[in-house]
Amino acid sequence: MRNKYPLDGFELSDLINEETEFLPLMSDEDEAKISKEDTPDVLPILPLRNTVLFPGVIIPITIGRDRSVKLIKDAENGNKTIGVVSQKDFDTELPELKDLNEVGTVAHILKMLKMPDGNITAVIQGRKRFKIEAMVQNEPYFKAKVTDLSEVKPERNDEEFSALVSSVKDLALRIIDESPNIPSEAAIAIKNIKNTSFAINFVSSNMNIGLSEKQSLLEEVDLKKRAISVLELLTKELQLLEMKNKIQSKVQTDLDKQQREYYLNQQMKAIQEELGGSGSQKEIDEMRTQGSKKKWSKEVANAFDKELRKLQRMNSSMSDYAVQRSYIELILDLPWDKVTTDSFDLKQAKEILDRDHFGLEKVKERIIEHLAVLKLRGDMKSPILCLYGPPGVGKTSLGKSIAEALGRKYERVALGGLRDESEIRGHRKTYIGAMPGRIIKSIQKAKSSNPVFVLDEIDKVTRDSHGDPSSALLEVLDPEQNEAFHDNYLELDYDLSKVMFVATANSLGTIQPALRDRMEIIEINGYTLEEKVQIAKKHLLPKQLKSHGLKVEQFTLSDEMLEKIVDQYTRESGVRTGIKW
Repeated sequence: MRNKYPLDGFELSDLINEETEFLPLMSDEDEAKISKEDTPDVLPILPLRNTVLFPGVIIPITIGRDRSVKLIKDAENGNKTIGVVSQKDFDTELPELKDLNEVGTVAHILKMLKMPDGNITAVIQGRKRFKIEAMVQNEPYFKAKVTDLSEVKPERNDEEFSALVSSVKDLALRIIDESPNIPSEAAIAIKNIKNTSFAINFVSSNMNIGLSEKQSLLEEVDLKKRAISVLELLTKELQLLEMKNKIQSKVQTDLDKQQREYYLNQQMKAIQEELGGSGSQKEIDEMRTQGSKKKWSKEVANAFDKELRKLQRMNSSMSDYAVQRSYIELILDLPWDKVTTDSFDLKQAKEILDRDHFGLEKVKERIIEHLAVLKLRGDMKSPILCLYGPPGVGKTSLGKSIAEALGRKYERVALGGLRDESEIRGHRKTYIGAMPGRIIKSIQKAKSSNPVFVLDEIDKVTRDSHGDPSSALLEVLDPEQNEAFHDNYLELDYDLSKVMFVATANSLGTIQPALRDRMEIIEINGYTLEEKVQIAKKHLLPKQLKSHGLKVEQFTLSDEMLEKIVDQYTRESGVRTGIKW
């Protein structure tokens, strides 16, 4: 159904409410009167470009072509009866007989109006169908010999036809309800139509279908068949309209939600600016400034820019915003190419080792040799040290002394009881509570790409259903692989080749063979009685005095007493529990 008559500007309400001498709704009496009218043998033919006139229907038409203007004026001065035929092609400006349909409608001119633009608008009403037999005049306008086309109606008691007409009306009313552009007067008109033939013609005239389909309905003289065709077309139109409204409703709902969020965000932004600016935007600007000062690789810079743009598109109230911000902060915090300057002063290194550890001459000599090799090579691609020995012999503290001797940051990673591979490689960002692995977290904490890492208790690493952490350590400790260590959370390759790894172990039997092959084992045996006494005097006793708030002169312990304590009361290889008060 359509909201306007073709070629006009007139609303349906204009035709219903206008105080004229005619009524737009044809009754059974009107139809009987029209059927008795004689159709002239020759009629002036008015071609219509974009509409089809049906019997009983009143439409306004705009007259613009010169020959059509003359035809209307002559008819207005005569009997006001013309023949109306639709063109086959809308674009034909000056149609010939072959450009016109054969079947048309006898029309009566009800009113002629001169419009402000100079055109003429004629209000016409269809009377009955006709067929062109032959053209008898071409100029100044068409005249043709015509014959009536009588309509074939069903019997009065045909219940099927009555149901068809009722269905046509119901569908037309539903279409009017579904379409917001059709005025309510259309529903009033359809409800008040009593004549079945006019009801079918009225609906046919106002359906939203093509001219060829309307022409086919006009040419169908069997009223029942025409009603079936109209019902099919109305059903299709209603389905399309319902689908269109459903899509528009969904789109409108989505737009309303987006617009509401947009307005709320804009209001929040305005409030934040009044209070000193948007916090999230300040964070993003600060991150961008920090990133511009970093001297990192092109790959990392591109990844940072991409993730920052993603953060900028997010709403700060979303849960994903905090996750994305934490990830970008990690990228900023990592010391990608920041390293400390090494101090390869072997004499000073020996002094530090002697200061912190008594005895262990062969072990300290091997460590000095290792540092000498690193000094000559100028890089970190050297075997990983593994200090192997019983508890309490100073394995972990040796690593700390090495870091001090080199002038590097010191980090300790406790591997005892580690059973989840993601503790080394990290979790993917998609998981709730994801975080980087211990290696990347320790690098972040050290704020240097070349710290000394002490991998404590590497022999205590276990495996379960969550993977084998020792297999992940293979990449960490392999100088040929750790140039591009991949952490699942970071998702960027990180260079660990500058890190000096020192592992400690109490037993070699539980270390994976492939992992053991990547390390150079330095065995640390237990201390002798004399060494323990000296360690107690130089290290343990001063430490205990300090922790108990005693001065040196307030407490004395002879060598004989220390020897007795070591010999009689301690049985360990190291000195971890040698003196405890």
